[in-house]
Formats: sequence, structure tokens, C-alpha cells
Amino acid sequence: MLNGILKKVLFVLVVVVIFQNWGKIERVLHPSAAVPEQTRASARVVLYATEWCGYCKATRRFLDQKGIPFQEFDIDKDAAARQAYEALGGRGIPILDVNGTLLRDFNPDAIMAALK
Repeated sequence: MLNGILKKVLFVLVVVVIFQNWGKIERVLHPSAAVPEQTRASARVVLYATEWCGYCKATRRFLDQKGIPFQEFDIDKDAAARQAYEALGGRGIPILDVNGTLLRDFNPDAIMAALK
């Protein structure tokens, strides 16, 4: 009986790890979906987010799937990040600075347009 419970717990853990890293897994499985290397190399993306925000998670996943490097600041845990976020106008998360263009929500098309 204990062996069956351990198998179920291990299965759940594997599913959680796969879910959390799906963007990276998908990038390996489908490299053509990634952004061209030249665009990735010149990308300057800063994400102001929180851990609990669903749109922030979707933004992280999208950036990971496309292979776009980004710097993230958690506005709940970092006072300096909170100050920078408020200086940008605050009010809602995520806020992205993509090559100098401010995006105030999760919008994949706007992110891709700002990268070009």
C-alpha cells in the first residue's frame, strides 16, 4: 500500500515540475517557435510582477517559450522594485519594459511588436 502511495506522490511531483517548466520544454521540442537569435540578443526586457499573479505567470511562460531573456523584479518582495514600479505609474501587473516600450498587461502580440 505504501508503495502505491509513493508512486502517486512521485507522479504528482513530476506533473508539477513539467507544468512549471513547460515553456522551456516546449522551446526544446519546437525550436522554430522561438524568436530569431538576433532579436533575442538585442532584447532588453524587464518584468515587474508578483509570484501570485496569473498574468505574470503567463508572461513568464510566454517569454520562456520564445527564448526571450528577461530580468524580473518581484514588487511584493523588493522595496526598490516596488519603487521603480510606482515610478512607472504602477496600477496593475504585470508591467513590462520591452526595449523601452512600456506594456501594462500580458499581450503576446504587443511583446513581439516591441521586440522588433
